[in-house]
Amino acid sequence: MINRKIEKAEWKKFFDFLSKQAEGTRAEIEVASLKLGDQIEAAGLPVIGLVYDHKDNFVEIALEASKHDVVDHIIREPREIYFAEEGRQFMGLDVIDSEGAHHIVKLKDSLMLPMESKGRAKVRKRMGKPPKEGEARRRASRPRRTAR
Repeated sequence: MINRKIEKAEWKKFFDFLSKQAEGTRAEIEVASLKLGDQIEAAGLPVIGLVYDHKDNFVEIALEASKHDVVDHIIREPREIYFAEEGRQFMGLDVIDSEGAHHIVKLKDSLMLPMESKGRAKVRKRMGKPPKEGEARRRASRPRRTAR
């Protein structure tokens, strides 16, 4: 399993994407700190949403405890955020707060990560959108010009 750090400038975009992907999947929230030890706050509950509020600087993780009850886990002043992946599977998060406590979110069912890589994104940006299927064939069938 690999843990990757998410830069603060990307937190909002990351949580917006993750919240859409993880909605309904079952998760566990564990808090680990020197003061409290390891404590499970919630286990096996469906994800309602994950949000980073950049104005007030907090992360909110909402899980559905029952039809009328929500576990609302708020992490004030996050210092670092890491996500755990195995292959292309998203496994969970580790949010470290200003006091050094780890707020660990583990998904019961992993999520597939998109195949987009930084290198591909740069190439696609330089080349523009890929041609449609019919256009690609026409381009390939044109005779090539040779330098003289």
